[in-house]
Amino acid sequence: MPIPIVRYSNPILRKKGAKIAVFDAALAHFGQEMIDTMHLAEGIGLAAQQVSRAIQLCVVDVRVGDWDFAWELDGAKPPRDIFMPFVVVNPQVTPLPGTQSVLFEEGCLSFPGIRGDVARPDAITAIYQDQFGTPHTLKCTGMLSRCIQHEVDHLNGTLFIDRMEKKSRQRIEAAVRELAKQTREAAAAES
Repeated sequence: MPIPIVRYSNPILRKKGAKIAVFDAALAHFGQEMIDTMHLAEGIGLAAQQVSRAIQLCVVDVRVGDWDFAWELDGAKPPRDIFMPFVVVNPQVTPLPGTQSVLFEEGCLSFPGIRGDVARPDAITAIYQDQFGTPHTLKCTGMLSRCIQHEVDHLNGTLFIDRMEKKSRQRIEAAVRELAKQTREAAAAES
């Protein structure tokens, strides 16, 4: 069953997620609910903060689209359909040595209809656990790298608008302010 996705300026989006220590059936179920929610919203990533939980968990699925990216999961290259969608718990992300940053337009399910250019390292290593607590190391580039970085930012209370260059942010500022106003009005109406 899909979970409601919160919108900017809900305060939960600025909360750093708590590290997950218990890997049980409830966590696996929550991970699957997040995948279902992400797919229903036609997204490629979703962080727990976006569904009102401040924990270190996000989901990723970049199989749809014609993006070019490379990956190595635990020293192998499994087919995309074998490992995606996947749940990322307690991630640590570092750029691969010598990696260049690439400017690319991003969007976010918590910012419907708002997009802007964000520079991010093109290649990363992500060390994480899955929903069962199994550790993994993923080296990746391109859209997979960007999506993971975007979602891990959410887990730390950072939003893609925070990473935009000033010129890009100015172009969307009116839309961001209007979205914040709508979010506040909806919260007040629910109270």
